[in-house]
Amino acid sequence: MDLVAAPALTRPDLLAPPTRDAVRLLASREPAAAARVLVAEIDPDLADTAALTQAYGLDPHASANCVLVVGRRGGDERFAGCVVRATTRADVNTVVRRLLDVRKATFLPTERAVQLSGMEYGGITPIGLPVGWRVMADADVLADQAPVIVGSGVRRSKIVLPGRDLAAFGVEAVEGLGR
Repeated sequence: MDLVAAPALTRPDLLAPPTRDAVRLLASREPAAAARVLVAEIDPDLADTAALTQAYGLDPHASANCVLVVGRRGGDERFAGCVVRATTRADVNTVVRRLLDVRKATFLPTERAVQLSGMEYGGITPIGLPVGWRVMADADVLADQAPVIVGSGVRRSKIVLPGRDLAAFGVEAVEGLGR
């Protein structure tokens, strides 16, 4: 099976509303970068990375996962989206905790992640996360000029774009985020 991708703005039906809005905003600022954001329709039952890579014969290194994290400090909640290669895990207990400047950082519970992000679980993406959230990616992902596969905000599609282009969405590079 082949992953067939089209320009994301030609298929807004395959993007969660916050993701679609973020791509449209990028198109108004940097049309060339927005043109490199592609979306591919997939079977929603294949949204999880292992199933997707097996069904489409993809290199697991080309896939990146976005996990949502929360920490508390002085009664305030601090949120982050963390993007790491599918072959690694986000270092929440050390790197993310330190960057959020909290005593403890944990994965955002599924129901809250869906509610706060406006995205479907299994399709969460760094593209279109709420303003004020820290959005970071392992430096290896952002250094990549090759296509990286990330969520689209919905389970029925994936976004394909050069890893370096995540920076155009405000994603910051963090050394050692993925372990």
